[in-house]
Amino acid sequence: MNITLSSLVLLATLGLTACSEKKSEPPAANSTTSSGNPITAPVDYLGAVAKAQHTSVNKLSLVGITQAIQQYQALEGHLPKTLDDLVTAKVLEQIPTPPQGMKFSYNPATGEVSVVAK
Repeated sequence: MNITLSSLVLLATLGLTACSEKKSEPPAANSTTSSGNPITAPVDYLGAVAKAQHTSVNKLSLVGITQAIQQYQALEGHLPKTLDDLVTAKVLEQIPTPPQGMKFSYNPATGEVSVVAK
């Protein structure tokens, strides 16, 4: 009887231990840099806001330049040879400043502009 009772206790302990194991999952592809700590939540939030603002400013700059290129083409009948032509033709007051460590890359054959590393 002692062996049977001991065996049952051992099996129950093993069963509970096996069920309580945590399985680690890889982070989601769209995971944030948030620590999940409520104490650092304000800092995490401000960091996310700054990153979102930086991204939106960059996108708006590219959209503005792209629209200026289209406007230049409509006025002049051809694509500008350089982005400086947009300022010369007074389509833009000035070329927006690219993000730090980046520059605007312009293809005069296609009229496409992008942001690339220096």
